[in-house]
Amino acid sequence: MSKFSEKLRLIISDTSLRRRILFVLAILAATRLFSIIPIPGIDTLRLQSLFAGSEFLNLLNIFSGGGLHNLSIVMLGVGPYISASIIMQLMTIMVPKLKVMYQEEGDAGRRRFTQYSRLLTVPLAILQGYAFIKILQTQQVLPPLSMTTLVVDIFIIVAGSLLLMWLGELITEFGIGNGVSLIIFAGIIAQLPATLTQLAFTFEPSQVPIYLLGLAVSILVVFGVVVITEAERPIPITYAKQIRGGRTYGGLSTYLPLRLNQAGVIPIIFALSLLLFPQMILQFLSQSTVASVAAFSHKALALLANQWFYTGAYFVLVFLFTYFYTAVTFDPDSIATNLQKSGAFISGVRPGEATASYISRILTRLTLVGALFLGVIAVLPLILRSLTGIQSLAIGGTALLIVVSVVIDLVKKIDAQLSAREY
Repeated sequence: MSKFSEKLRLIISDTSLRRRILFVLAILAATRLFSIIPIPGIDTLRLQSLFAGSEFLNLLNIFSGGGLHNLSIVMLGVGPYISASIIMQLMTIMVPKLKVMYQEEGDAGRRRFTQYSRLLTVPLAILQGYAFIKILQTQQVLPPLSMTTLVVDIFIIVAGSLLLMWLGELITEFGIGNGVSLIIFAGIIAQLPATLTQLAFTFEPSQVPIYLLGLAVSILVVFGVVVITEAERPIPITYAKQIRGGRTYGGLSTYLPLRLNQAGVIPIIFALSLLLFPQMILQFLSQSTVASVAAFSHKALALLANQWFYTGAYFVLVFLFTYFYTAVTFDPDSIATNLQKSGAFISGVRPGEATASYISRILTRLTLVGALFLGVIAVLPLILRSLTGIQSLAIGGTALLIVVSVVIDLVKKIDAQLSAREY
């Protein structure tokens, strides 16, 4: 019996794990159902033409779980919640109390931190929903709305976003894997048949080399993501010998694993959110009756529409967010303190501050490699689109990176559950 079939048998035979997986599948099926329920009064043809010519909307559609393409009741997806999480993470730098809450107060502090993110999601969802409705009205995708209808539509959109946020947290708590990531993952996978059909209908024999190039790049991205995600730098650690009651304890040698990419796919999501949110606001402000505001918005949108500026900004944001998220989630000082308290030390390095500096130095070098990799993978499809003109390649890299990372994380969590059951 192969290793895969043996693992599948263990998953099926484990009642608790099977229940968790079925719960995740049921929630994801519900999110797909919500994504096809549209708000009323949509001009479908104008909506399709609008998406066909907007890379911004196609990227935003990723985070809506595919619901934006249909202008569904969950059109904003988990975007507002992700934006709120980004703002809260940034606030940890400026507000020391938030940093202490997130890093030092344990589970209770993280729960309070998450609650603040939920509360911030509401005004962000209202702002994004109102701005997006106004953009669609200017594009004549939606008809002019009365104040009552506008308020009702915004209420529905905000409620849909909060519903997805809640479902994502249910997956994280009662299912398996990260709920928000899995909702985004399901939206990407759901768009795959339509993308393949579009490529099949637009296929031209003269473009065979380009399609082969795209396939080769996709395989390389998958291989690279797996290698970088699994790569780690072990730091040897030795526990000092202690004599208690005539017995000798410690003296063991182990290692502290530092991953090459500590941040995972989070920097990609952060960077895209930070690029998409200002564009939505600028799109709304470009219709302002104030001439100076409209002129500034048009200039800013023209700058963001420049392919090479957008690509450069995307790369820089991914690079910076990789360092930022690693710094927020991995604290060398805390690691050094815990090692010292447990009687462990790194050979040739003094305990305490010297150990923290040593770990920080190694982590900085590792993060540089991971940040460069994530940045290159993120912008590579945009560069290929500029060179080939194939629109589907523009979001392929980001989507593929998210899918592969989520699958790897999910497989690891299932393996961890199986290992826990065995013990």
